[in-house]
Amino acid sequence: MKAQTQVTCLFMDVGGVLLSDGWDFRARQRAVRAFHLNGPSFEERHHMVFDAYEEGRLDLDFYLDHTVFYKKRAFTRARFKAFLFGQSKPMPGMLEFVAGLKARHRLKVVVVSNEARALNAHRIRAFNLGALVDMFVSSCFVGLRKPDPAMFQLALDLAQVPARQVLYLENTQLFVQVAKGLGIRGIVHQDLDSTRAALAAAGLD
Repeated sequence: MKAQTQVTCLFMDVGGVLLSDGWDFRARQRAVRAFHLNGPSFEERHHMVFDAYEEGRLDLDFYLDHTVFYKKRAFTRARFKAFLFGQSKPMPGMLEFVAGLKARHRLKVVVVSNEARALNAHRIRAFNLGALVDMFVSSCFVGLRKPDPAMFQLALDLAQVPARQVLYLENTQLFVQVAKGLGIRGIVHQDLDSTRAALAAAGLD
């Protein structure tokens, strides 16, 4: 019981937990169909630049220059950007649930997320994440990407919370396992009901 009452901070992913994944393979495949792109070529170019793009070393226009607009297109850059940003949707009930949990238990909420700068900024604004999240440890801000343990250590250092007082909500099991190596307890998020039950078992009813 004592361990259950020590949770003071939630580490959270955004994509797949609070919101849909912003620009994953499924979203890119929707773009391939909507804009009649060459799928294999687009994916190859995407993977060549994506790490640097997501770590904030390349901006969105550079990314698009080298993945989509390296040749003349029948659609505009503005239209493609609108499509890219439009892939983000709230996960059912999660924003409201976490807001209630934070208020009831006076939790610090820290996002630990792999996300490119323009998409990250859009999602923070569009879904008012700044009202929910105390700190954004996003790959585009810190130049690190999960599963690098240094990213979780940085989040602990910035939040100034002992690892034993943190619960980490993440939909990728590998990342939960890496965080566990630093003493951070994790919950592999699948849906609202299972996460609510897991949090309750940890003392966060």
